Amino acid sequence: MYILGNGRIITQDKENPYIENGAIAVDNDVIIEIGNTENIKNKYSNAEFIDAKKNIIMPGLINTHMHIYSSFGRGMQVTGSTKNFPEILENLWWKLDKKLKIEDTKYSAYATYIESIKNGVTTVIDHHASPYHIEGSLKTIANVAEELGIRTSICYEVSDRDGVEIANVGIKENVDFIKYATSLNNDMIKGMFGLHASFTLSDETLKKCEKEMSVLDAGYHVHVAEGISDLENSLENYNERVVERLNHYGIFKEKTIAVHCIHIDDNELEIIKKSKCNVVHNPESNMGNAVGYSPAIRMIAKGIDVGLGTDGYTADMLESLKVANILHKHEMADPTVAWMESPFMLFENNRKIAKKQFGCETGILKTGAKADIVIMEYIPHTELNGTNFNSHILFGMSGKCAVTVMCNGKIIMKDRKIIGVNEEKVLEECREISKKLWDR
Repeated sequence: MYILGNGRIITQDKENPYIENGAIAVDNDVIIEIGNTENIKNKYSNAEFIDAKKNIIMPGLINTHMHIYSSFGRGMQVTGSTKNFPEILENLWWKLDKKLKIEDTKYSAYATYIESIKNGVTTVIDHHASPYHIEGSLKTIANVAEELGIRTSICYEVSDRDGVEIANVGIKENVDFIKYATSLNNDMIKGMFGLHASFTLSDETLKKCEKEMSVLDAGYHVHVAEGISDLENSLENYNERVVERLNHYGIFKEKTIAVHCIHIDDNELEIIKKSKCNVVHNPESNMGNAVGYSPAIRMIAKGIDVGLGTDGYTADMLESLKVANILHKHEMADPTVAWMESPFMLFENNRKIAKKQFGCETGILKTGAKADIVIMEYIPHTELNGTNFNSHILFGMSGKCAVTVMCNGKIIMKDRKIIGVNEEKVLEECREISKKLWDR
């Protein structure tokens, strides 16, 4: 049993948003009580006390769209033109994923999960691709997540871009892993059914996916109308817009994550809304790839659950929060927008999306919720209270403020040290393995 106390608690619970000198009592994997530090310590005197030293105690952060393997693209020399999104895919990411072996997948998982934990992230929903080493790739990632103690949902990116046979292997990998994750019967490892995007998926492959999914309790994880080329391909080859086409195959449902949704119209928004599907906004990636501006603010206004992800661009969710806030102000030429919507995406909708995937309450500090908790090194120099904490998060903190991280009631980082693995040795291996990948 643990007590995390002597801290300023930001709960993200509207019923009890902030406690000035607070403590959280944790038993096994759940929060059993939150209150004043002295009272909690007296009540649970046998618990191990973790001193927050007047820093911030807040929920572990959730990343609802990540590409673990992309971590090995950091610093890699890119050959070929990257003047538009199709060229970025062809000359960077599809070159990289074709060369991935199981060992590369394993160590990119170590690198990404470690960096995520060190940025206060306790839940990662990932989208994987390694077309010439598919079988067993998802379980390899899951094993790393289990070792490090982080909550994760994983899928394989089915695509016809490397041929029908490889697409079929990808379908099987999704099905096998979803069944495996279900057999674990826990809320730490889950599977989704990954799809790349409409423009790399034939009708025949989508029909196969639909058939397999008819007996599985899982959602799809798919890129939707990210670049204008996806829309153009759908109109030219199918005489329908992207969401309209994918909707024929039962893609959009309550557990599905539709990533990006940039080049969509009002009819497509209505399809998404009626399906209760989730959308994930990735502001830095969209800007970096110059694919366009997400209508995230409009989607939120329509009642669509829009979460916040990073698309592999960063592991720092607070960085993504900051960029979301200024991107929409800039694009809409309105300094009043995104102030409420950006934290709403990160702290409320990401929590809703995670609950649909894992079946548990995370991303909130309250009695009965999962003990996914982070201590952030931040002493405010202006008043911090229950009405202005999001301002302090936005302007005062970054992911690297994370000092101690608990996931599912287990300490997985303490005083910036990852527990259970030799971080220095693992990252040394990552550098060696990624260099071999680049040489290939």
